[in-house]
This record gives sequence, C-alpha cells and structure tokens, in this order.
Amino acid sequence: MPAAPPPVLAPRRKTRQLQVGRVGVGSDHQVSVQTMTTTKTHDIGATLQQIAELTAAGCDIVRVACPTDKDAEALKVIAQQSTIPVIADIHFQPKYVFAAIEAGCGAVRVNPGNIRKFDDQVKEIAQAASDHGTSIRIGVNAGSLHPDLLKKYGKATPEALVESAVWEASLFEEHGFRDFKISVKHNDPVIMARAYELLAEQGDWPLHLGVTEAGPAFQGTIKSASAFGYLLGKGIGDTIRVSLSAPPVEEVKVGLQILQSLNLRERRLDIVSCPSCGRAQVDVYSLAEEVTEGLKDLTVPLRVAVMGCVVNGPGEAREADLGVASGNGKGQIFIKGEVVKTVPEDEIVETLLFEARRIAAESGLEESSEGTDSENPVQGSPVVTIS
Repeated sequence: MPAAPPPVLAPRRKTRQLQVGRVGVGSDHQVSVQTMTTTKTHDIGATLQQIAELTAAGCDIVRVACPTDKDAEALKVIAQQSTIPVIADIHFQPKYVFAAIEAGCGAVRVNPGNIRKFDDQVKEIAQAASDHGTSIRIGVNAGSLHPDLLKKYGKATPEALVESAVWEASLFEEHGFRDFKISVKHNDPVIMARAYELLAEQGDWPLHLGVTEAGPAFQGTIKSASAFGYLLGKGIGDTIRVSLSAPPVEEVKVGLQILQSLNLRERRLDIVSCPSCGRAQVDVYSLAEEVTEGLKDLTVPLRVAVMGCVVNGPGEAREADLGVASGNGKGQIFIKGEVVKTVPEDEIVETLLFEARRIAAESGLEESSEGTDSENPVQGSPVVTIS
C-alpha cells in the first residue's frame, strides 16, 4: 500500500490555474518558492550564475529587476538560458512590460502604483501577454499605493491594499485576461495576513505571499514564517517569497523550510532537537550542529533523532528512521526503532553520519531526487530529529 500523504492544517483554497514558464501555479500545483536576483540584470553572466545557484538551492521561479534599457535588452538571453522560469520585475516604465513579454519571460510583475498611465495600457498588455503565453503578477505594495487610496484610507490598510488589487484585476478581466496572480505586500505581518484573507474572499486568483521589507535574516525569517504559517495553514497562498536583507539563497532555504514544516513540501533533512536542559548528559548543541552540517547535502527522506537525556531520548530515537539516545558517555544507536549498537560519545556523530548515508544509498532515492520536477517531488525526504 502506498504511504498516506502527510497531514496538512487545511485544504488548499481553490484557485484558477496558470503557468509561469514550465511551473504550474494555483491550487492544482504545489506551492512554489521564489526569490529575486541581486545582480545587475544587464550583467548576464553574473545573473545566470546566481540563478544557477538559486536553482541548486531549490528555487522554483526567479525574479529579475528591469529598471533600464540595458536590463530589458538582457532579458531575452536570460530567459532562454535560465534553468528556471524568469519573472521580469517592472516599475515606472510600461515599455519594459512589453519588452519582457517579447523576450520570453515566464511572467511579468507589474506594480500599478508605480507605473504611470498603467491602467490605460492594460488592454495592450493583456493582448501581448495572451499572444506570448505570458502570465502577469499584479504586485500591490504598501509603499507604493496610489495617492487616492492613501487619502481615502489614511494609510496602507488591508482594505486599501485589497481595493487596489481588485481594481487592477477587474481591468485585466474586463479584457478577457485571467492568467494573473496577485500579491498585496506589507511589512507588518498582521496587516499583510489580513489583506490576503480579505483578498482570498473576493476571487479565485492565485496569490503570491510576501512580507515586504521583512528585515535582516533573523527578524525577516520570524516575520515571514509567522505570516506564511498563518495563511498557508488556512490553505491561502500559491507562491511565496521570503524577503530578507540576506543573500537570495538564504531566502530560498527559509521558504523551503517553511513549506516542509507545514507538510506542503516533502521533508528532506528534518532536524528535530531539544533545547537542552539540566538533564542533558551530552553537549546537545554541538551534536545538533555537527549532524546538521554533516547531512546538509542529503536529499532523501530521513528522520534522525539526536537525544541528550534519558527522559525523552529512547522514545524519540525509537520513532525516528535513525536516532541516538545519549547518556553516561555513550550513545545507543537506533535504526527503525531497534537498537543496533552502542558507541562512545566521541563516536556518535561519525556513526550517525555513516548510517544516514548508508540508509540513503540503500533507499535508491539519493540520485533520483536531484533535479526533481517542482510539480512532482520525490516523496519521503530525510527528517532528522535531535533532542
């Protein structure tokens, strides 16, 4: 019998479907992870190199800035050679929207509040996008709302963000164009989450989640995880971008971990570790860090438990695929619930790394998990539990 799918907090909200290049977006597809390059887009070599690094980290879709003519001219080469679909990020100049569509980008992100006379050109943009099979993201941002909405609401409230998004959506739909998703970003996770809740009630558009300007890595991770966990836990959200003042690879790692934690992506290396306490008889912090570092490249499903005391240790280790219950200068090694050996404390890490890689090799999934299609992930990734 095939294994039952892991439980989720709520079913996905039903949405229309669209394509961003080869990646499907909407409730029939898994939630995709996006980020944005930090290179100058017209530096084609540097941009493609960063995209390759992001792809290796697990990114599904990448966005590139397009503020100048040189950037627009580079889009065709980047879109053709990128290993994942490219979204062109357009502000202020409508001509770059058409340039991105002509270049073959998988999608174009437009910020209506920043594009002069944008509404007057929706018909032409919709026609060009339809002709080329290009989808659109209507990206409403708290920092660039139309002055009329700021005057009406006093500030960037959830209602103001949603009104802007729904208005722009209606313009595209008026011209028969439906291949778009929407984002309503704010730097406050509570305002952002409420805006998405309101937006989800008003239409079946796929939604791209983001807490904009979330901050440095630690703060931004907490903000994004809080907001995304709340919304995804209610089935709201079809693509995500974790916005950090950190390298974009870190954004991808955080985004994937959020999805894995909610069982919206297959878990890979899942380290579960206790916070340690006075009962611990080993240095749990060091064990956790060394095991995590040693298995960071593992790509198959595995749960490893690294336990530091006799209270929860044996039970957690027994429940994991691979585990250790430590104490009195030694560790009992568990595989699939059975004790297979006892090793000295200074051999625990080495033994766990060896056994983890042996289990991965015997699973037959280690090689096949590389380059997995984002719509059909391999099931059953490694989970490590450390307590």
